[in-house]
Amino acid sequence: MTFERTYEIQNNQLIITLPNSFRNKKRVRVIVEDVDQNHSDKMNLLRKASTDPLFLADIDEVNADFKDSDKELS
Repeated sequence: MTFERTYEIQNNQLIITLPNSFRNKKRVRVIVEDVDQNHSDKMNLLRKASTDPLFLADIDEVNADFKDSDKELS
């Protein structure tokens, strides 16, 4: 089971309240990752990428590179 959430740090401490589904668990893995952007910023960047000509050209190039190999699976 996975639980992911972004927290604010206060006084260089982090307190995590786990959902009830973790109540009987004895061990969990905690990974601390520095978050530079919030979710809405990332979503806005993805929206911009979907209309960016250079990004779309790169996607077309990758698709062309794999066009023949995709036919081998059929």
